[in-house]
Parts: sequence; C-alpha cells; structure tokens
Amino acid sequence: MRISVSSDMDEPVARVLLAELRRRGHEVRTHGALRPGADAQWAVCSEAAARDVADGAADQAVVCCWTGTGASIAANKVPGVRAALCTDAVTADGARRWNDANVLALSLRLTSEPLLKEILDAWFAGEPSQDPEDRQNVARVGRLDADRNDS
Repeated sequence: MRISVSSDMDEPVARVLLAELRRRGHEVRTHGALRPGADAQWAVCSEAAARDVADGAADQAVVCCWTGTGASIAANKVPGVRAALCTDAVTADGARRWNDANVLALSLRLTSEPLLKEILDAWFAGEPSQDPEDRQNVARVGRLDADRNDS
C-alpha cells in the first residue's frame, strides 16, 4: 500500500512510524520534517499528505503533530479526506470501520512505540463497514465535501 506520512517535527516516534510502515511492506512518501527541505509547518505538511490521498498518489496517509489535532484539522480540509485522530487501537478500528477513515492522525506527544504498533495493527486490520447506515453516513460526509466545492 502507498502511504503518505507527514510530521511537523522529526521526533523519535515519527521515525519509528516510518520504519514500521516500511517493515510492513508499505511504500512510504514523506512530507514536512521527515523530508529534507520540505515545509514542516503542521498545516502545510498535513495538507500535502492528505492531498496525496485525495489525488490518488497514496492509498492512505498518516499525519502527525504534537497533539495530532492540528494535523487532523488540516487534513480534513482536503475534500475526499476523512482523517481521524486516534490515541488508541479501539479508536483506530472504529475510525476505519464506521467512518471509512483514510487518514490516520497521531499525537507525537502521546504515542509511544508499543502504542503506535497497536494503533497501526488496528488501523490496517480494520475494514469499512458495509452496514447501510454506516455507508449512508460516509456518503453524507462526501456530499458535504461536494457542497463545499460548489459554494
């Protein structure tokens, strides 16, 4: 899978994230502090990773900042992106299952290496629900993007 990764800081957990994604066989594209010479502002690099997903250059993305909040906000401004800030494996599973999230947002401050691996396990094992109500909610979010673009 092609995964776009951004971080506004070159923190140890961000480096572990890159190594873990590659170890799992993913093709990784980096943005922000993880890419020499790139703009490391959280809004800029999170948008870049999210655009990779929206444009089809990446299948999914992981965006990181100190709390994860700014990265998730910036990513969610890109039409077609459903970013979820996940601080545990249960939330990551639910984000994939019920929200068909395609961008994982992580906190550099809160995410330890063991927790990161649990979150990634749940994220990649999670499958979008085929329940009609869940699909209707995801479709509604898509229509919100379309309405925003029509304005």
